[in-house]
Amino acid sequence: MTKQVYVITGGSGGMGKATAELVGKKGTVLLADISEERLALTKEKLVAKGITDIHYQTVDITSKENVAALAKKAAELGTLKGLVHTAGLSPTMADSRRITEVNLVGTGIVLDAFLPLATQGTAVVCISSMSGYMAPRQGPYTEILKQPLSENVIETMEQFTQGDSGAAYSLSKLGVQLIVEDQAWAWGEKGARLTSLSPGTINTPMGRQEASQHEQMKMMLDITPLQREGEASEIATAVEFLLSEAASYISGTDLRVDGGTVANLNRVQNLTK
Repeated sequence: MTKQVYVITGGSGGMGKATAELVGKKGTVLLADISEERLALTKEKLVAKGITDIHYQTVDITSKENVAALAKKAAELGTLKGLVHTAGLSPTMADSRRITEVNLVGTGIVLDAFLPLATQGTAVVCISSMSGYMAPRQGPYTEILKQPLSENVIETMEQFTQGDSGAAYSLSKLGVQLIVEDQAWAWGEKGARLTSLSPGTINTPMGRQEASQHEQMKMMLDITPLQREGEASEIATAVEFLLSEAASYISGTDLRVDGGTVANLNRVQNLTK
């Protein structure tokens, strides 16, 4: 019987590792990330937890060649059951151009490379962010965000972000949601599902870095109805659900896993009007 393969980009990050721990009980795991050292350490930790059928490959998701090699490796390992695209950069990690390149263009490159591997029962989850809800869905950038592989997309988006890394992050994560909606049909033609998931304030190394440098993160936590940060494991269980047969009629949509932050932000904004 052909092995079922789960590919996780950003595989050495908090969410990627937590997801691998769950899906690794169901099939072969292929982790991808930019640092071989972190990937090797992540594999070691997962093996210690009993996840033994695990492979990894160093990948820069902004390189079509790198991502094509990852897709080739996945095909060699078995049938693509799940693709979890967690790789991305937050506002404190890079400038606006690089954030757009990784979060938006990188998502386009990953989906383009893996669509040929999709088959009946394949499921894809792209990690967006509650920040994607901070930018208006309808704007002069909407159609541009849906076409992440179009010519000059980074330069075009710079006109809207004005070099602001926070704006680039919000728009790139809105782009992930819009891409998922736009491409659900193409994946559905192959019997596959495509969704996004928007975490809120999560207790991961990336989340802690943002919280330490941005006062806005504290404000978001203060208005979160559940009055706490989320854990990487809580994102992973939601991803596991979206990948599973329990979610067999869910596609082309975003799932917020944010403790209610976005919902309450709308309420707070209405109260202050």
